[in-house]
Amino acid sequence: MAFMKSKRLQALPPYLFIEIDKKKRALLAAGQDVINLGVGDPDRPTHRFIIDAMAKAIYDPKNHRYPFDEGVPAFRHAAADFMRRRFQVQVDPDHQLIATIGSKDGIAHLPLAVINPGAVVLVPEPGYPVYTSGATFAGGRIHRMPLREQNDFLPDLDAIPEVVRRQARLIWLNYPNNPTAATAPLTFYERAVAMARRYGWVIAHDLAYGEVYFEQAPHSILEVPGAAEVAVEFHSLSKSFNMTGWRLGWAVGNPAILAALAQVKGNVDSGQFNAIQVAGAMALAHYDHPEVKGQMAIYRQRRDVLHDGLTALGWSFRKPTAGFFCWVNTPHSLPSLPLCARLLEEAHVVTVPGAGFGPAGEGYLRIALTVEETRIREAVERMGRLKL
Repeated sequence: MAFMKSKRLQALPPYLFIEIDKKKRALLAAGQDVINLGVGDPDRPTHRFIIDAMAKAIYDPKNHRYPFDEGVPAFRHAAADFMRRRFQVQVDPDHQLIATIGSKDGIAHLPLAVINPGAVVLVPEPGYPVYTSGATFAGGRIHRMPLREQNDFLPDLDAIPEVVRRQARLIWLNYPNNPTAATAPLTFYERAVAMARRYGWVIAHDLAYGEVYFEQAPHSILEVPGAAEVAVEFHSLSKSFNMTGWRLGWAVGNPAILAALAQVKGNVDSGQFNAIQVAGAMALAHYDHPEVKGQMAIYRQRRDVLHDGLTALGWSFRKPTAGFFCWVNTPHSLPSLPLCARLLEEAHVVTVPGAGFGPAGEGYLRIALTVEETRIREAVERMGRLKL
């Protein structure tokens, strides 16, 4: 029998990271030494004090049952306490916060909870592909908001046509931003909240990189007075605590929106293993642990090595103040896709083409800081050998 994928899947572009990974694997299979500056996965292990908490929790029989729908109370209370200590934001852990299976889980499912087919979803470009795929699966219509360097990689909310503003029901924001590494001031969030109130938007803010920063700590949109009336925010333990494989995060904000998201999740998953949530509570209670803060210094040093090295080659880019990506201008304004291919094929260095995040990403490469400093130096040396 001939099989044809659903129209929903056919409407999606190939998932960028999968295509890059195929080419990388082919080179590795051929015995080549590949330096992977592509997919953003922390290279350091999960901190020992978190693993120890997991080791204890896994033997507790009460954690062997189905997880709590909204999340283990200890985890939700730890996340609420984190919001208070880190952002001075007070939230009710029983009504304004739910656990997610990593932030990707909540991001992908939110459109099913808040939009009807045909509604407009405002999506940043370049941006995390799941903003688009989640909206597509829910039958939404995508309106892309270009992130331009001359506007500090913030969407120009005033440039959204009036008819689109009135049709929109959901807007995605993401700062520190993937892939541009930009951060947003509170004044921008205040403007977004004001427009959401006026037009009836739901704001979804992706703060997955909020605890990876070098200079000034990034803001939560919930710091804006009244933001919880129109917004939800997604947090993740993946990047903050080197827990990408653990799949744990939370959503916080408007209780009605979160209840709708929880209803969707209740129909498609059974939550995250309770023992992982217990370990996550331990992580959040010690978010200022010296081991956790110490990794920021590691990323900062890697950032400086990459910036200084590429600058010496004549490349240019804004030195990021947060996140572990660098959004690098392609030299001589070269198209990103062929440049990325050459770097992989000739230098055996994996980068991500900006065009893969949409037309507004053209002219840039995304380079991750997730390998040791010595490997970054070697990658820069290899890149310098290419005749561009």
